[in-house]
Amino acid sequence: METIVLNHHNKQEYEPAHTAEHILNATMVKMFGCPRSRNAHIEKKKSKCDYILEVEPGADEVARIEAKVNEVIASGLDVTVEFVSREEAAAIVDLSKLPEDASQTLRIVRIGDYDACACIGAHVVNTAEIGIFKIISHSYSEGVWRLRWKVVSK
Repeated sequence: METIVLNHHNKQEYEPAHTAEHILNATMVKMFGCPRSRNAHIEKKKSKCDYILEVEPGADEVARIEAKVNEVIASGLDVTVEFVSREEAAAIVDLSKLPEDASQTLRIVRIGDYDACACIGAHVVNTAEIGIFKIISHSYSEGVWRLRWKVVSK
């Protein structure tokens, strides 16, 4: 059996928040047609993600984002992992944020059929483990929408 070697990972994520970030990113892509977050800082206490958007989302859109992320979380989707070549991964996910020194074999994390992303971080096994996604605040400046959020226990 081939030994899979991935890049070293220097973070210790809070699995519920990190998995929620994947769901949030997929929701933003589906709702706004934007790329996944340009910049993210994910922590147990609170997190933030930056999205490139032409206009600031209104209050109704913000409420729809929160509701959709919570709907996906509540649906109890399995979080699975597969290992594929870069070439195979390119047909599944956007590799534009992949570091130059990334390994030839990539780890694809899938959240049911809602999201797939190349990622070496830690995740929950099922979305039902995440808790409740809460948007804390947001701001918009020069085409960047910064969303601050957290996950809380049910």
